[in-house]
Amino acid sequence: MPAYKAPLRDTRFLLNEVFDFPGHYAGLSNGKDADPDTVNAILDECGKFCEEVLSPLYLTGDAEGCRLEDGQVITPKGYKEAYAQYVEGGWQGLSHPAEYGGQGLPMSLGLLKTEMMGTANWPFLMYPGLSMGCMNTIMQYGNPEQLATYMPPLTEGRWTGTMCLTEPQCGTDLGQITTKAEPQADGSYRMTGTKIFISSGDHDLAENIVHIVLARLPDAPPGTRGISLFIVPKFLPNADGSVGARNGVSVASLEHKMGIKASATCVLNFDDAAAYMIGEPNKGLEAMFTFMNTARIGTAIQGVAHAELAFQGSLAYAKDRRSMRALSGKKQPEKNADAIIHHADVRRMLLTQKAFAEGGRAMIYFAAQYADHMVNGIIEGDDAKFKKWDDKLGFFTPILKGFLTEMGLEAANQGMQVFGGHGYIWEHGMEQIARDARIATLYEGTTGIQGLDLLGRKVLLTSRGACVREFTGQMARFAIENLRHHGLRRFASDIGRYAAEWNVLTVRLMLAARKDRDVVSSASHHFLMYSGYVMMGYFWAVQAAVAQKKLVEGGGAETAEFYKAKLATATFYFDHLLPRAKGHAASMTKPSRSMTAMPEADFAFS
Repeated sequence: MPAYKAPLRDTRFLLNEVFDFPGHYAGLSNGKDADPDTVNAILDECGKFCEEVLSPLYLTGDAEGCRLEDGQVITPKGYKEAYAQYVEGGWQGLSHPAEYGGQGLPMSLGLLKTEMMGTANWPFLMYPGLSMGCMNTIMQYGNPEQLATYMPPLTEGRWTGTMCLTEPQCGTDLGQITTKAEPQADGSYRMTGTKIFISSGDHDLAENIVHIVLARLPDAPPGTRGISLFIVPKFLPNADGSVGARNGVSVASLEHKMGIKASATCVLNFDDAAAYMIGEPNKGLEAMFTFMNTARIGTAIQGVAHAELAFQGSLAYAKDRRSMRALSGKKQPEKNADAIIHHADVRRMLLTQKAFAEGGRAMIYFAAQYADHMVNGIIEGDDAKFKKWDDKLGFFTPILKGFLTEMGLEAANQGMQVFGGHGYIWEHGMEQIARDARIATLYEGTTGIQGLDLLGRKVLLTSRGACVREFTGQMARFAIENLRHHGLRRFASDIGRYAAEWNVLTVRLMLAARKDRDVVSSASHHFLMYSGYVMMGYFWAVQAAVAQKKLVEGGGAETAEFYKAKLATATFYFDHLLPRAKGHAASMTKPSRSMTAMPEADFAFS
């Protein structure tokens, strides 16, 4: 079983040397307490909690799974104790306001915490992680009474939360939901309906669960214009804040899933349940998706988490497992065979995992700074600031969510491949990573939905390509600044060419879509993947530039080895992974008719 080790050296490299988080925090209205000493202490404590408490529960939680007894979900052995430690450590309120019991630190620190805890044990993280969307929605749209009732226990972690969207007949197309909310004389509502795929919908970790639920009023207009948002607690709160009577919310069943088996995914029935509207009538979808960008970053982190965990397991195994001799000659002549890490094909898989994990981490951390600015806009009541940074983040999120989860799945599968037959056996833990990684490409919008969001909405409809031009301008500036640098010339020249090509492809798709609307759908996957490979290439080039500079400045041998490894991984990425973008570029510009011309009847041959 892979034993998780927090990658604190790489984390600090990105925070302090690549992205200047100390300077970033100094410029935030809620960043004054995020000084380097505090951040280092948080990282150390989080790493310790992940390595000693969460990681040992990863394999055992998968073996035991969750069970439903008398309408109550029971989590695996050790989860209640681990969650109690999580609450005691104040981890839930790390990035939430002090007035509700939180620590008031920038959102990015919460994302750093999410990455480490998610890598150590993603199924566990689902329980407190799903509360974040609930908390953020209430914080943004709740009235004073709702804020006072729900935010303190949610921030402390005594209560948890969920987001209830999906129904049996609809997933992404939320205009089809049928759950009803009937108004009552006292201003509350009575809700009836069924929601499926509700992560953390029930469990035994906290004393109450607060569901944020999409439903329709009796006179609601059809489609997405007629959706309202409601708070529906599992137990009704008493006036003094304690837990009161059971509400009309019940678990119909637990989903039987491929992976993340220690995370309870529930079918929930709302039977005349007391509900309380949050936000305005028929504007629930707008409220629900206020923090969708940050929610998608949270899911993108899962891709990085599985790539990192698969890499750590693969690396340890590759150093220990012996098979044959390296083609270039014996590497360990005193042994009966060489360790498989000396075979180039195994190196290919290890470096792919490492490149995706560390490249994805850099992409996430950069976007996290945008998220900090966006949240600051909310804190300061500056709607223009919020919109500016939310729009900037909006371009990143489908790329991060779609691309990084696909790469995390690839890295997990390669982890099994490094292990060979042992990778297919449960007790080694590698097949569990692959099973757990599979869901990341599906929830919070499938990869296809992310592609449509990126190309159709963010690039073509909303910005008319401006978002691509803005980011590629940043790439072009890097290229110009480093073209004359001997050690960086290769990275700079490639980044410059891809920046130009990305813009050309965007314009070509704009023009093609005027004549053939299906091009948006037929090209969207390839546009997303192309964007992901090129964006990750840029962030690898940035890391390479910092590593090169640090090597010139000098330092100890251990420090030098870290920077040399960065340069070697960047070179591998540019040699072996970035060229994949060319295939996506060729495919996205082909006409849609090769996908759409075949009659529906011809798909079957019975």
